[in-house]
Amino acid sequence: MSLIRALSKELEARSDASLRALFAARPDLISPMAPDFAALAARASARVSVQRALERLTKPEMQVLETLHLCTNTDTGHSASAAGLKKVIAGSTLSALEPILAKLQELALVHRAEPPASAHMPAGSRQRFYLPVGSLKDVIGIYPAGLGRSYTELVRLQPAFAQRVVQLVSELHHSGIDIHPASTPMDAALSLQKWTSTPEGVRAILATAPERTTALLDKFGSWAMGAVPQAQRRASVTHESADVGPIDWLLARGLLVPLDAGHVELPHSVGIALRGGVIVNDFSLAPPVPELGHTSGALRRNAAMGAIAETLRLCNELLFVVREQPLATLRSGGVGVRELRRLAESIRCGVHQTAVLLELCALSGLLRLDVDSSTWVQSPALEWPGLPRQEQWLWLVNAWLASERAPSMVGQPIAGNTGGSHHGAAGSTINALSAEAQRPDAPVVRRRLLEILDELTAEAAAPDGKAPVLDARAVLQRAEWAQPRMARRFSSLVRGILEEATLLGLMGSGAFTQLGSAIAAGRPEHAMAILGEHLPAAVNHILLQADLTAVAPGYLAPELSERLLRMSDAEGQGPASIYRFSPSSIRRALDAGEDAESLLAFLREHSATEVPQPLSYLIQDTASRHGRLRISSSASFIQSDDESAISELLLEARTSALSLVRLAPTVLTSSASPRETARVLRELGLSPAVQDAEPAVVRLKRTTAVSGSARPVYTAPRTAPPDDDVEAQLAILRQHRSVPGDGTGEASTQLGLETLQKAIRMKQAVTMNVVDSLGNSNTETVVPVSVSGGRVRVFDPAKDTERVLSIHRIIDVEPAGDRHP
Repeated sequence: MSLIRALSKELEARSDASLRALFAARPDLISPMAPDFAALAARASARVSVQRALERLTKPEMQVLETLHLCTNTDTGHSASAAGLKKVIAGSTLSALEPILAKLQELALVHRAEPPASAHMPAGSRQRFYLPVGSLKDVIGIYPAGLGRSYTELVRLQPAFAQRVVQLVSELHHSGIDIHPASTPMDAALSLQKWTSTPEGVRAILATAPERTTALLDKFGSWAMGAVPQAQRRASVTHESADVGPIDWLLARGLLVPLDAGHVELPHSVGIALRGGVIVNDFSLAPPVPELGHTSGALRRNAAMGAIAETLRLCNELLFVVREQPLATLRSGGVGVRELRRLAESIRCGVHQTAVLLELCALSGLLRLDVDSSTWVQSPALEWPGLPRQEQWLWLVNAWLASERAPSMVGQPIAGNTGGSHHGAAGSTINALSAEAQRPDAPVVRRRLLEILDELTAEAAAPDGKAPVLDARAVLQRAEWAQPRMARRFSSLVRGILEEATLLGLMGSGAFTQLGSAIAAGRPEHAMAILGEHLPAAVNHILLQADLTAVAPGYLAPELSERLLRMSDAEGQGPASIYRFSPSSIRRALDAGEDAESLLAFLREHSATEVPQPLSYLIQDTASRHGRLRISSSASFIQSDDESAISELLLEARTSALSLVRLAPTVLTSSASPRETARVLRELGLSPAVQDAEPAVVRLKRTTAVSGSARPVYTAPRTAPPDDDVEAQLAILRQHRSVPGDGTGEASTQLGLETLQKAIRMKQAVTMNVVDSLGNSNTETVVPVSVSGGRVRVFDPAKDTERVLSIHRIIDVEPAGDRHP
C-alpha cells in the first residue's frame, strides 16, 4: 500500500486530542488548512515539513529514527519493531525505545505497519511494527547514523569504482585472501560485502594492517566520508611494499572507496563491523552533563548590572556622535572600517564592540538609513533618550530577540571568501550594517539558546546559591544533544549570542542571570522589576575641577550626559568618565544654540562643587568672540499660501529635527532634505507635495490624520497554532472524508510522485493516464527512469523508445499490476 494512504488511514483513526497534539508540534500541517486526511497525510510526508519536524528531535530520538530507516524498506514494506531495533542500538531497552517510537508516530514521522513475512512472532505477541514516511530518506541524506552506503550502491553510483572493483576482488583472491571471485561489478560488490559482514571478519582483516590504520579508521566513527589527497591513486595488494601507508593499504582492499580526487567513503558493512555490529553505540536518554565552574550570585548580579549600565551609556554616546556626524555607507552597503574606527574613537571603545553596539542601535530602530544622503542617522522624533533606563534596556532586548541580524558576525570572513583574499582586505570580511550579517534563523536560534542556558543553570545550580559558569562549549554540547539537526546553526551563532547576551546583562560573570531567566521564560515584567531593584540609579551631578575637567562619579542620566558631550570632550571609559572643556568644545555648544549664561547655569545646577574660575573665564571669553559672522544652511524650503499653517509648524515640537526658520510669512527653510521634510510633515497629518521642477521646495496641504511612532515589542516565535484554527481544522477533517488516491484533491500529485519514485527504485512499470496538448487522455504503460524539475523520463516498451513527459499532464498513475479493466 502507498505510504501516504497508510498514513492517511492512521490519521483518520486518531482521536481529536491526538490530532491537536500533532498540530501543536507541526503547525505547518494546517497552514493553510488541509481539506481532508489525504491532504494532511501528503503534507506530513512532504520533504520540507519532515525536515522541520526533524529539527525539533533530540539526539536519541534521531538515533532511533535513523536506525528504523536503516532497518526497514518502504518499497517492499519490510517493517521493524522496538525489539528489532534494540539489537542494533547498543545500550537501549524496550522501555526506552517504545516511548520514542510512540512519539515519532504521534508526530506522523512513522506509522504502524504489518510485520515482515520473515518475522517469527509468538502467539499473543503485542509487538508493534513501524515504517517511516517515504521522504525520510531524502531528508536524512546519504549517511544515516553516520554510516556509508553499501558496496552495491557504490558500484551503482560510482562509475570509477565499478570499473575497478572486479580487478580489486581478483587481486585479493589471488593474494590468498578468502574472498569469492567475481566476474561482474555487482558480484564483486556482493563479495566485498560478505567479506566485511562481521566484526570478527573485519578484525581479522585489520590484524595485518600497518601501524596507525586503526587510528585512521577511528576518524570515521561518526561520519562515513573523509578528505584524502589523491584518493583515486592506484593501490594494489599485488605490488604492495613493506612500508605501505594505511590509506593505500585500505584502498587496495576496498575498505575505503574513492569518491573523487579528494574524498573517500567507508562502506556500510565496514562501518557496522567497526562499531561492533551495531548501528548506534552511544545511545543515552540523558543529556551530557558538562563540567562547569561556579560564581557567586552577587558577582553575577554586579557584572550584569555594570554591563547594562555601560551598554546604555555607550548607546547614548553613539547616538550623540551619529547625530553630530552621520555615518557614511559603502557602495556595496554597510559601514566601512574607517567610519567604524572613527566611531570607536569617539565613544572610546574597541572596534568590534562598537560594531556590535552600532548593529544593536540599528536593529532597535534608534538609527535609520537616509537613502538621500546614503548615511546612517538617528531616527527622528525618537522617545529613547527620555525613557527610564529599565525601559531603554527592555527596548534593546526586545529588538535583539526579534531581529534577523547577527551583530557579532561583523568582522568575520564572508562565506566563500575565506581563502581567496587577504584577511582584512576590502570585501573579505562582513561590514557593520551590511546584508551579510542577515540571518533569518537568528530569532529561533537565539530563543532556543536562551532556553538551554536556563536549563543548564537550573540543573547545575549549587546549594549555596552559586551559579554555574557557562561557556560556548557547554552550551553547544547541550544544543547538539537537544536538536542535533540544528547543530550547524547553533555552532555558527552561539559565541556571538553569548557575547551579545553579556552586553545586555542576560549573562554576568559567565553565568546566566535572573534577568536572562525571566526573558527566556517570556516574563519581561519580572525582568523589569529585577532591574529596577538592582540597577544603580543614574547620577545627576558632576565634580568640576580647576584643570578644566569634570568628573562623573557614576553613570550619568542620559540628558546630563548628552548636554556634557555637547560642551566638552569625553575621556576614559567606564562610569567614572572625565569630560574636558576646551575652546573648541565650548564653540560646539554655542553653535548648537547655547550661550554663556545657559552653559554656566547648567554647570552650577549640576556641579557638586563651585564652577572654577578658569572654566568660567573660558566660557565667557569663547562666547564673546562667537557669532560675529553667521553661516547657515538650508536643504529645502516649505511654502504655503496658508500663513496660519506656517505659524503652527513653527510651534509644533515634533518639527524640531527640521530646524525650521521663517524667511517670509509663507516660507520656511528646513535643514533636512525635501524627502525627509515631507516625511515628518506627513507624520503630523499633513499632505505635502514635493515639486519635481523645484526639488528643494515642499508645498504644504492640510489633512486630519495623525500618526505616531511605536517602540519595538518582541513577540516570541509561536510553536503552536491558535486554538480556534485547530478546532476549525478538526471540523473540516471530520466533515470531509475523501478517499485518498481518487485522482482529485491536494494529495493526488504527491501520491503520483510517490508511485513514480517507487517504480524507479524497483525498476517496475506503471500505468499512466496522460493528457496531450489537445486535451485527449491516453492510457500508457511505461517504465519510469527518472523524475526531476516537473518532468519524468520514461521508457516505452511498446515503442522501444524513451520520452520525457510533463508531470502536470499526468492525471493518474498506478503500478501496472494494480490497474484492472
